[in-house]
Amino acid sequence: MAFGTAFSDDIAAVGSGERYGKSNVELSSTVFEDGLIIGRFAKLDTGSIDLLDGSATPSLAGVVLRSVSGDLESGEAIDAAIYDQIDYIRSGLCTVAVKTGESPAVLGRVYVSNDGGANDGLATATNTDVAVNAEFIQEIKTDVWLIYLAPPPGDIADHIGDATGAHAASAISVLDTGAYTTAIQVEAALAELYPKATVAVTDPGDAGVIPVTRSATIAFTTTGVVDTRSLAIPSVAGVSLLFSFDVDVGDLVITAASGINVAANTVMTFDTIGQYIRLEAAQVAGVMVWRVIANDGVALT
Repeated sequence: MAFGTAFSDDIAAVGSGERYGKSNVELSSTVFEDGLIIGRFAKLDTGSIDLLDGSATPSLAGVVLRSVSGDLESGEAIDAAIYDQIDYIRSGLCTVAVKTGESPAVLGRVYVSNDGGANDGLATATNTDVAVNAEFIQEIKTDVWLIYLAPPPGDIADHIGDATGAHAASAISVLDTGAYTTAIQVEAALAELYPKATVAVTDPGDAGVIPVTRSATIAFTTTGVVDTRSLAIPSVAGVSLLFSFDVDVGDLVITAASGINVAANTVMTFDTIGQYIRLEAAQVAGVMVWRVIANDGVALT
C-alpha cells in the first residue's frame, strides 16, 4: 500500500479499514462470514462476525480492519477459503468507507446503512440508518473518513433501548429557568411535586389514621353508630386533603392533632351522606397546621 508524501504525524490519504493511534480496542475472530468487506461495519450474529444484511436491530461488532500482514486493501472482500481470521476495531480511531452521496460533518454522528442492499455496512450521516456511538473526525479522501468509536456501539444501542433503567431520575439535572424548585435533579424535583398531586387514597377504616404525606381525596364509609379517624399534623406545606362522606351507616368523627381553623377546632363530625371538607397544610406561627379551605355541612368543634 502506498502512502502520499506528508509530515510524519499527518493522516495519509489511505483507504478505509485502517487503524490510527495506539489507544484502540481491536479484536480478532476466526468465525466470520465469507465476503466481509474491509473498511465497513460488521455485525455480531450468534458468535460470528457477519455482513450487515438489512436484518432488524443488528448488534454492531465494529469496523473490519485491513490486516497489516495481508494483501487485501480497502473495500476488498475477505475470502474465508484463504483467510482464517479477521480483525475488527471495537473502539478507537479508524478509517471507514462512507456511502456515496452522504455529507458527513466534522464531529457529526455516525450511522450505518443497513437496507439489505449493496451499501450495507457503509457509514452514513443519515439519522434514519442504524445509530452508532461514533463521530466523524476528518475526511481522508472521497468517501473515506476517520471516525472515533467509543464506547462500544452495542452498549449504546442497549442503553438507548432500555425503557426502564437507562437513566435514573437522580442522575438527570433540572435546568428550571423559572426558578420553580430548589431541586437540582429530577428525582428531588419529583419528590417535591408528587406530594402535592392529589390521588385517591383508601379509607383507613374505623379508628384508622389518615395519611398526611401527600395530597389525597378520601371517600369515607362508616360501619357503626359512630366511627372515628385521626389526623396528624401535616409535614409539607401545600398538601391538601378532601374528605367526603360516601356511605353513611353511622356518624363519622375525625379528630385532628391541632386546630384546623382560627377557632382552634380539632373535631370534624359527618352525619349526612354527601358532606365534605377540604383542608390544606400551611405554616402558622412557625409550625405546620391544617386550615379549612371549603366545608359543606361538616360540624366543627
